Amino acid sequence: MNLHFFLAILISFLISLITTPLVRHFFIFHHWLEDPVEKQKKTGNATAISTIPRGGGISIFLGVLLTSLFFLPIDKHLIGILLAATITLGVGVWDDIKDISPQTRLFTNFLAAIIVVSVGIGIAYVSNPFGGVIDFSIFQFSFDFLGRHSIWIISDILAIFWIVSCMNIVGWSAGVDGQLPGFVAISAIYIGLIGLRFSQDSTQWPVIILAGAVAGSYLGFLPFNLFPAKIMPGYSGKSLAGFFLSLLAILSGAKLATVILLLGIPIIDAVFVILKRLLHRRSPLKGGPDHLHHYLLKIGWTRNQIAIFYWSISFILGFISLFLNSSQKFYVFIGLIIVFIGISLKVYRRI
Repeated sequence: MNLHFFLAILISFLISLITTPLVRHFFIFHHWLEDPVEKQKKTGNATAISTIPRGGGISIFLGVLLTSLFFLPIDKHLIGILLAATITLGVGVWDDIKDISPQTRLFTNFLAAIIVVSVGIGIAYVSNPFGGVIDFSIFQFSFDFLGRHSIWIISDILAIFWIVSCMNIVGWSAGVDGQLPGFVAISAIYIGLIGLRFSQDSTQWPVIILAGAVAGSYLGFLPFNLFPAKIMPGYSGKSLAGFFLSLLAILSGAKLATVILLLGIPIIDAVFVILKRLLHRRSPLKGGPDHLHHYLLKIGWTRNQIAIFYWSISFILGFISLFLNSSQKFYVFIGLIIVFIGISLKVYRRI
């Protein structure tokens, strides 16, 4: 299984590496390029003057798709995941070309999450940081329709909320070149490494392979997204990142604490941004230059420095997560919130 994990990374890496230039040239040929004026509005970066194609999610999706089909048995779970990912990709590419409304994007996020839940993927339980587990499977609704079926009400609702939240939170941390593919790849690698600890459990094999496929696909895209970026992940690449990471957390045995810790900075940043927008009576769905990476740009950090900062945090938190139990991860996350507040206050004073 160790070999399969690294082969999944390698194969998806090569697929993404080879197909990304093709996607880039295809978008350039059709003049589907990032509007520099709109990019300045979104990022708050007055130097954003070059036109860059989006659509990076296509090559990332191909890497995950082909690697998964090569290594994994085709069952209802894989079909549901790939169908939901295909819808996510399609809507993402549509947005990369036409810039659709945030409401439409959010609706399709829920659609993808519901498809995943409908094939039996849910959050049955989570580890209680104070000991034991919290069981969400006790509330079930059973019915007969072409056979006996059960709906785990709280489990399914929680899974839908988790998937949709990750699709948006992860996407918000793609403000500078190389930022998103780097920390997504690192996060997926650590999820795979944690899965390898339990590789004797056959239910972990699909998780390990999928984690490797996700990691390799974003690593293959990364060289083209480093500053100065030749192609952007676009909404397609961003939403797929959150989609796959949220699924890996569920499939690996409800390891939500691990993924929450790995995505600590993006999650905390998203919560603070949402609260700030609500306090200023702005829609949380409407973008703006109010994320941490925007403020770091304003105080003089380069894009490369910001990207490396996010990668480093993910790498450190991932390494720590290998040795922590649920209770310890909870306290580390609380400490991370305190550190984030301290960094934010220091940055705000310099603006």
